[in-house]
Formats: sequence, structure tokens, C-alpha cells
Amino acid sequence: MLRRNSYLLVVVFLGLTPHILAQYGSAPPTQQPTANPAPTQTAPAAAPAPADSSAPASQAAPQGTEQAAPQSPGQAPDTGDTGAFVFKKQVEEVVLHATVFDDKQCFVTNLEKNAFTVYEDGHPQTITSFRHEDIPVSIGIVVDNSGSMREKRQKVNAAALNLVRASNPDDEVFIVNFNDEYYLDQDFTANVNKLREALEKVETRGGTALYDAVVASADWLKRGKLEKKVIFVVTDGEDTASTQSLEQAVRRLQAENGPTVYSIAILGDEEHPKRARRALQVMSDRTGGIAFFPKTLDEVDAISRSVAHDIRNQYTIGYKPSTPMSRGGYRTVKVDAKSRSYGKLLVRTKSGYYAGNQAASVSK
Repeated sequence: MLRRNSYLLVVVFLGLTPHILAQYGSAPPTQQPTANPAPTQTAPAAAPAPADSSAPASQAAPQGTEQAAPQSPGQAPDTGDTGAFVFKKQVEEVVLHATVFDDKQCFVTNLEKNAFTVYEDGHPQTITSFRHEDIPVSIGIVVDNSGSMREKRQKVNAAALNLVRASNPDDEVFIVNFNDEYYLDQDFTANVNKLREALEKVETRGGTALYDAVVASADWLKRGKLEKKVIFVVTDGEDTASTQSLEQAVRRLQAENGPTVYSIAILGDEEHPKRARRALQVMSDRTGGIAFFPKTLDEVDAISRSVAHDIRNQYTIGYKPSTPMSRGGYRTVKVDAKSRSYGKLLVRTKSGYYAGNQAASVSK
């Protein structure tokens, strides 16, 4: 992923001119742009570490760059005397973020641990950690910058900023704009003005590399300091330019303790709405998020605020799988909730994950 540097003669990030995101993480290789040439990069044989033991060791950051170590997955948050969130590692713990609704589609936010049952591959699991708090989140806002979005970006940008304003003030957010390539236009920050400037870097052109942008953003989220991770993506059409397929992208998103995807599709009357709809629906459903399909652009702002509300009203449930992570493979996940105070309860969380070091292996 390129860090855009066309607006200043020199852009400095921790003492260095920005480089391709894949150099720091393990994002899939992108076609080198002519306007912003980047260092040659070698495509990994498989998906990124730590999720894939078959992948090459993580590349060292360029000299002088401070490599931020992401939090280990499977950590239960705790607040110390300082009020800051500290994550205490639970060995091989899978962490689920679950939203609960009653039969009238209203949030249910007062359940205790014993109201929940977690199933992995159909077998009940022992819950090892449980919280229902508005914990801060690492968020990647990923916005379509293709030519068809030119007239839509002003309202989309406003909605994205209102998502941030309605979220936890301790969230950390980065901005990715994408067309046939994808750009990290703002690294993690809580500064709304910086986020606004990044969203306004509109150079609508080219195709739509949606899957590549989402996968690269999921990889970049691993650098975040917060355990809970979210991708918020807005697009108006189907993917036309990615090197990754939908299936490969979904598998990467379903890495153990991977991000939750919320998506908005402003589909209009494009030629293939069903394909675009399916792609966003699959990415969101399988990660425990929601795909929205507004009829008009004016609905996007209200949707963004509802996403913030959803994120801030989730339960965080951890469990140690009865099947060791070392066995790898895909595991289905289901969470049930019951309470005498309510009728039927609906729990939304991710549908499954790839365990251990096989989490993100992708065939090319």
C-alpha cells in the first residue's frame, strides 16, 4: 500500500519517506504506480505472519523506522490504576465480539456471562473471559476512490468523520483510499482534522481494487495497539482490479481474532449489482459485521452512526478451544444467549475462523 506523497515535496513518517505498506506488513503485492514509484517488493509465498507459519519471516522495517508491535490476539482487556486498557494474554484464547438483539431488534446490553454459550464446531466451549464495556477500537476506514465515486465522496467523507465522532474517543483510526491501487493516506490517529485531510485526497480514477484494499487494511490493523479491530468500507461497485479473489480476501479476514467488517454499498444502477452485493455481504457476515445497501446517498450518514453504536454495545467473549490451535483448520463458531427477562435473543458474531498458524494461508 502506498503512502501518498504527491501533496508535499517530502512527507516524513518517523524520519523516513513513506513506503509501500506491504514492506511493513504482509499485504499482497500491488502494481507499481508510475506517479509514486516504490521500492521493489517480493510477494510472500503465502499469507502474512503471524497467521501463517508457512510465510517467510516478517521483513524488518527500513532502518530508522520504528516498528510498532501489534498486540497478541486472544487478550482480555483490563484497566489498571491509570485507566488505560491493558491486555493480559490468555494462551490460545479466541476472542469474539458479539452483538445481542431481542425479538424487536433492540440492543440487549445487560446480560451476564452465564447467559452465553459458545460453540465451536458444534461443541460447547468454556468461556474464559467476559466483558461488556465500551472499549476502544482500532479502525480502518477504507473508501472507494474510483471514477464512479467522484460525485459521492463529499457525503461519504462526512459520514466517515461522523462515524469517528460517534465512536469511543480513545479509538485509533487510519484512512485508506483505493481505486485500482490503494493508499494509506493517514496512519493511526484520533485527530479528526488529520482524518478529514486524508479523506479529501480524492483523485477519482481507474478501477476498483476492493479485495486488495481490504486485505491490506486487515494486515495494517495488526500494527494497531488495541485488541478489538474493525474495518469500515464504502464502495459503489464490484471489484474490477484486485489480485486477490473474494474467497482469498474472506479467508484472510477470517484469521484467528481477525477484524469485523462493516460495509456500505452505494450500488445505484451499475451493471452487476448482485456480484457487488454478494461480495460485501459475505465479508461482513462471516466476520460478524453488517453490510448496508442504502437506496440513496443521503442514508449513508445515519448508517455510519449506527455502526459506531453497534461497535460500542458489544460483548467481548473469550474462550480456549477444546481442540488445540496446533491442529489448524477452519472452525465454525456460534454463540447463543438466553435470559428469563427476554424472549428469543439473536446473537451476531463471526461465523468461524482459521486456527493457529494456518489462519490466513491463501493459494495463489
